[in-house]
Amino acid sequence: MAKVFKKTSGNGGLTLYLGKRDYVDHVSAVDRVDGVVKVDTADFGDRKAFVQLACAFRYGSEDLDVMGLCFRKDIWFEQIQIYPESSKPQLSAMHETLLKKAGDNAYPFSFEIPTNLPCSVSLQPGPDDKGKACGVDFEVKTYLAKEKNNPDEKIEKKDTARLVIRKIQYAPSQVGAGPKADICKSFMMSDKPVHLEASMEKDLYFHGETIPIKIKIKNESNKTVKKIKITVDQTTDIVLYSADKYTKSVLCQEFGETVEANGNLEKTLTITPVLAENKEKRGLALDGRLKDEDTNLASTTMLRQGVEKEVLGILVSYKIKINLMVAGGGLLGGLTASDVTVELPLNLMHPKPEE
Repeated sequence: MAKVFKKTSGNGGLTLYLGKRDYVDHVSAVDRVDGVVKVDTADFGDRKAFVQLACAFRYGSEDLDVMGLCFRKDIWFEQIQIYPESSKPQLSAMHETLLKKAGDNAYPFSFEIPTNLPCSVSLQPGPDDKGKACGVDFEVKTYLAKEKNNPDEKIEKKDTARLVIRKIQYAPSQVGAGPKADICKSFMMSDKPVHLEASMEKDLYFHGETIPIKIKIKNESNKTVKKIKITVDQTTDIVLYSADKYTKSVLCQEFGETVEANGNLEKTLTITPVLAENKEKRGLALDGRLKDEDTNLASTTMLRQGVEKEVLGILVSYKIKINLMVAGGGLLGGLTASDVTVELPLNLMHPKPEE
């Protein structure tokens, strides 16, 4: 028997059962959320029992809520009346297991998560930030209310039970060809250019995997390539009321390779961007976490063709910049220093676990 997750409301009248907390987005469809609510109607009075799945953007800590400021913005939600029973889902093997576990007075429910919702992402809090991290989360909640959706009706905390779940994406089984970029740059006071080409073997790497980058430099100029600098940038797109985009560096590494005038270099340099090196960076996007378990840099968001315009929440992407630090000779050596840069896109994800 697999693990069962359950949460009981403060008044003991509602118990929520789920068979898993991670739901996989396969890009074309998302795993269905199947669960069960067990009811004890002793204190219900004229109230009904509902269950809701909500995807929300959280931007601030819960203590703001006391001041009447809303710290969550629902991106999407769906509600079902579970008691008295209004409709019954088609029973899955997961339902059967949970109903057996819950016993009498248990009612099944199902939610379909739309494919245009973001994955669970949290933004890394700063060292002094309190409360829950900002980000996108999914929550299943069962509650007692007189009406399904009356904003004026106050729902007591003791009449609710909630479990946070995660929507996650795994790397596709087919990995594509790696990206390649090149540039040819000329300099003042040098009649010939520097050629730089950078390429990767594949278009997707796993978290913590070493990333080899093949570098080819043909220096036809009269200047010296002093060193090679590689940076990896994470771009976080926050799409809510307005689109907000910001970029943070998650890796910056210098390599002491030099290429003299009229020299060539072909070499593979390796990098590994990891969260451990970025613990202090506030606002960095991380994969959503349950409780305080460890996480990692957020995975690249994979989107279905044509769905970009309607996704809300947080979208994450990465790019690698390869930068040659070039210095001129002669008296003005340091002053004519110039950069030669190419960029490569990077997809960073988790492998699909073995069944």
